[in-house]
Amino acid sequence: MHPCAAWPDNGRTIRETLDRVGDKWSVLVIGILAMSGPLRFGELYQRVPGISQRMLTLTLRHLQRDGLLTRTAYAEFPPRIEYRLTALGDSLRTVVTALAQWATDHDDEIEAARNEFDADTSARR
Repeated sequence: MHPCAAWPDNGRTIRETLDRVGDKWSVLVIGILAMSGPLRFGELYQRVPGISQRMLTLTLRHLQRDGLLTRTAYAEFPPRIEYRLTALGDSLRTVVTALAQWATDHDDEIEAARNEFDADTSARR
């Protein structure tokens, strides 16, 4: 029997969780909050390269819904809202850091493989 077949509900919950915490924006947001501590939306937006405000908003909502971060609104003027990892979100620190380090360590190899694949694919057309 294939190992995945033994997972509860045929891996549905695992797929859903990995879909959430494994997408590129979530990994970056979790990693940044793990390294910096609580941040406001604008600070996060500046630190996540390439993300749109809409995508950051959606990512934060999804992570909050999954219990990985909290959103705290302070009764100040102007209003201040901070995002911070929960204990559950912080438990991803090691995994996210390792994944980011792996991607950094192997970027040249991946880029070379992509270029080779693209050249082979173009030659076959």
